Amino acid sequence: MKKKFTEKQIHILNVAEKLIAKKGFEGTSVRDISTNANINVAMISYYFGSKEKMMSYLYRYRVQKTRESFAEFAEIIREGKPEMQMKELIKYVVNQLFKFNYFHGFVTQELRHTEHLKEDLLGFYTTFTSKIDDVIKKGVASGIFTNAPKPEDILTLIVGSSLFVIRNKNFYELYVSGPEENYFEEAEKKVMANVLVTVFSLLGYHAD
Repeated sequence: MKKKFTEKQIHILNVAEKLIAKKGFEGTSVRDISTNANINVAMISYYFGSKEKMMSYLYRYRVQKTRESFAEFAEIIREGKPEMQMKELIKYVVNQLFKFNYFHGFVTQELRHTEHLKEDLLGFYTTFTSKIDDVIKKGVASGIFTNAPKPEDILTLIVGSSLFVIRNKNFYELYVSGPEENYFEEAEKKVMANVLVTVFSLLGYHAD
């Protein structure tokens, strides 16, 4: 079930997300959030219980917004050729994973004991996999794709490749050029290129 957020909660969550994206979860204090949101410190506890619980709310809110934006995005590309749709779907997920990379350590811990996070993620993954399956079937039917890999395997490839690079910066930065502060930007480009080549190879696609 979709959780309803009040306008005040959404305001606080948006402020918190900007700060956490810049300073990290540990580097962002409740006072930082309350000051930037122009609220009393006690309001964080009132609305969320604690900073840790607020992060859980923030992640749930972000997943809901991502599902909404994905639905709009999928509709926009719906009439495109299968190869274009597949490319854009891959780019969408890789981009979202890197854009919100600061969530992933938190999510790994919270998923172990927070049921609603599992449900929210399951909803998005199921929707995305269904769309991938639809594109594969259209591509095979039109002769553009000669193979039909399982859509869940494609999702696993996309998410697994992205999360490995996000979580293993100390290793992968050895293979990414540019200054350290540009790591995620450059790593995203590298992952995107590799995933696109791999997925289209699995599909048996050959550009004219």
